Amino acid sequence: MMALRDYNAAVDFVDRNVSEGRGDKTAFVDPSRNLTYAELRDAAARIGPMLSRMGIEPENRIALVLLDTVDFPILFWGAIRAGIVPVLLNTRLTVDQYRFLLEDSRAKAVFVSTALLSVVQEAAQDLPSLKEVVVVGGGPTSVQRLDTLLAAENEGSAPARTCADEVAYWLYSSGTTGMPKGTMHVHSSPMIMAQNAGLRRIGFREDDVVFSAAKLFFSYGLGNAMFCSMAAGATSVFYPERPTPQTVFEMLRGYQPTMFFAVPTLYAAMLADPECKPENISKRLRLCFSAGEPLPAHIGESWKQRFGIDIVNGVGSTEMGHLFLTNLPDAVEYGTSGVPVDGYDLRLVDENGQDVIDDEMGELLVRGESSAVGYWNQREKSRRTFMGEWTRTGDKYLRRADGVYTYCGRTDDMFKVSGIWVSPFEVEEALISHPQVLEAAVVPAEDDNGLIKPKAFVVLRNSKEDDKSRALYEELKVHVKRSIGPWKYPRWIEFVDSLPKTATGKIQRFMLRDKGLSLSGGER
Repeated sequence: MMALRDYNAAVDFVDRNVSEGRGDKTAFVDPSRNLTYAELRDAAARIGPMLSRMGIEPENRIALVLLDTVDFPILFWGAIRAGIVPVLLNTRLTVDQYRFLLEDSRAKAVFVSTALLSVVQEAAQDLPSLKEVVVVGGGPTSVQRLDTLLAAENEGSAPARTCADEVAYWLYSSGTTGMPKGTMHVHSSPMIMAQNAGLRRIGFREDDVVFSAAKLFFSYGLGNAMFCSMAAGATSVFYPERPTPQTVFEMLRGYQPTMFFAVPTLYAAMLADPECKPENISKRLRLCFSAGEPLPAHIGESWKQRFGIDIVNGVGSTEMGHLFLTNLPDAVEYGTSGVPVDGYDLRLVDENGQDVIDDEMGELLVRGESSAVGYWNQREKSRRTFMGEWTRTGDKYLRRADGVYTYCGRTDDMFKVSGIWVSPFEVEEALISHPQVLEAAVVPAEDDNGLIKPKAFVVLRNSKEDDKSRALYEELKVHVKRSIGPWKYPRWIEFVDSLPKTATGKIQRFMLRDKGLSLSGGER
């Protein structure tokens, strides 16, 4: 718990680094510029007066639709310092999705990277709550520009007197099961996340150079590249574009980071790339981390074999703000999610909310001081998710007697075959351990008798038509049976070029489930 009621997160993360002597140290690097902690403090202090001139007051909200550049921390911490709430929006949405989020959040202004300006301008038309669209990173002079507005502010203002328990920022949930929900986090939470997961569990240090391919609008990226990094006084490197294996190798070679954070999909794509060689990653790399979705064991094992360094697997959520369950960095056990992070308590419960015993599957509940205060204007969903001190994750897990947790799947995604629970994740992991399979998603489908069986959507490594054969289907079927059990194999396989995903890399099985359940007929 925070000892002080009066507390402003921006002062703790930004001003503290300067007062502790790191003013001249580089806090953030992007391909265009570097920003020291002192430069960040001075720029962030001018955001409040700038917003005030726009008529934006403390407790109002501003939306950030920003690529990962050094302008992101300036606006994020500058708003929080002024008692104004930044709402972080995904940078890969459609006009209709942006319109929904801008309307839902009632943001008074939206700050948008140049490349995304036209989409956001269209989404923002005639919204009654929105006063201003401001372009970030250059852009046309016909629109208000952040660089011009900041240059006009001669001096910064004092930080707002905020409370440890008041809302500091919003994240929108990534929408794996429907429309995103505005998740509200308070001022005291980022430092709790950073100390528990970043400093004590993962071991961020002042001399670290951090590269997170996971983006800042996503709780995993925000925690890695800002909260944990700044709590330690480290340096973070930003890459504004969508990461590909080639660009990630360039970043790892060029900036020589000591810590690398990514999602399992990216690690798999990197391992499948011909350039995946030891000379194409950082020689200083001491930690690789994966979250966003569980890490299939064979990806971690292949990475360790290729580079001699483990991938540490962790679990977090938008609702908890960052990581609460991880492998121990010095004792990675692939195929498991590890043990609770200090500061967090975990429970597994059955359908009636009763605790289950070891080695029995249950839904994971988590308790910790970084829990969000709730969803914006979603009372029913808030009450269902935030149950007093406990937060429902919607994930199914097993816990061994030694306290180690293993992921089984999303509560919504689980289904029974022959009366036995099947985890789509388990079948997917078995499929992608086959050398020809790059990605897989498994959903329930009905056979001719109306019985539920697994159906798989598979992306092949080399997607040639002659690979998509009956023989390969039979081979994959046998492979799954041998790996995890005869009743779990997919009765149907559809070879596809890609899987529907959220921008944070999570498979949207609900989009495939409709295809699956409408299917009947024999194997193919």
